[in-house]
Amino acid sequence: MTRFRKAFGILLNLCFFSALAILPEPFSLHTDVYRLLPVYHFLEKKERTGREDPETGELLMERNGMYLAEKYENTDPGIGKEATETAPVPTAVPTKIPSVTPAVTAVPSVTTTLSVTPLPRAETPCPEVDLSSERLADYDYFLNQFFIVDENTEASANQLNAAAFLEKDLTVSSEAKGPQILIYHSHSQEGFADSREGVTEDTVTGVGDYLAELLTEQYGYEVLHVRESFDIIDGELDRSKAYDYAREYVEPILKKNPSVEVVIDLHRDGVDEDCRLVTEINGKPTAQIMFYNGLSYTKSQGQVEYLPNPYIEDNLAFSFQLEYQAAMYYPKLYRGIYLAGLRYNLHLRPRALLLEAGAQTNTLQEVKNAMEPFADILDKVLKKK
Repeated sequence: MTRFRKAFGILLNLCFFSALAILPEPFSLHTDVYRLLPVYHFLEKKERTGREDPETGELLMERNGMYLAEKYENTDPGIGKEATETAPVPTAVPTKIPSVTPAVTAVPSVTTTLSVTPLPRAETPCPEVDLSSERLADYDYFLNQFFIVDENTEASANQLNAAAFLEKDLTVSSEAKGPQILIYHSHSQEGFADSREGVTEDTVTGVGDYLAELLTEQYGYEVLHVRESFDIIDGELDRSKAYDYAREYVEPILKKNPSVEVVIDLHRDGVDEDCRLVTEINGKPTAQIMFYNGLSYTKSQGQVEYLPNPYIEDNLAFSFQLEYQAAMYYPKLYRGIYLAGLRYNLHLRPRALLLEAGAQTNTLQEVKNAMEPFADILDKVLKKK
């Protein structure tokens, strides 16, 4: 660029500013018209960059976001707000409960809205492992294919017998009057990846609501659902005595309702944060499930005499028949039967089950989806279909 052109450009800028100074609004210097000049834009950008550090910038962006969010919510009271009302969480779990009736919810009065459409029953077997009697008679195959043994306990071929498990009649009476199934949660505060804090429906208790609905509405069972919290003491999470509190609470309910033949303690598992226990069933993302059994036997103590369970064989047969049905109709649903050393209140009934549905890394919907195939295999076992 020649000196003449540079001088001419400066002269034009001076003329421009002079003209702006005498023009009326909205073209005067009181507006931002002069920001159109490249030289001004450059100087303004340089000044702003020089005095604003990244931390300040992030703070300003955060405050601006809060302002916009508040402004958005104020435009319409019904927009952008989710329901956050929750049932009050008990501040303590009493060790002695004089009356159990208020804490038990019969399924017809449960108000939880079904958020998924129940899937059709699976009628065509599609196993992915060998379920022949000859193969299941091989103890090593049977153990490795269907069980996970905790390092603190052990099992033997005398205890794990596929043929004996499958021969056991675990059907429930169709003529009994009263509820046949009871669902409760020793660890009621277990939540999921997208659970809202303090919202009971977003925890494993909410999953229990849905399972109870399915068993009642789709399969015709009468179900009791205990929604009491056993792992909250003085407002703090404390699971050290949760199984004791649960047992003391559930036993009077079972005594009052002798028709109950199936007792399900519904949990969710805890896994590494990078682990996702999810598969696809009927086109839906579905959390995988695991059955949990206590043997009342540890390597260090031998037989745990203070935790007697006369129903260990029945419990194991119940878990295996459920897993067998899953292997037949939903082979990607189950993770196995975990064998641990203690009792876990499985002595309450021969058909007592501790069910781990998904984990903390699953979404609530994935775990609810898992209740659909589980309800189906449970019905197949209880009605021997």
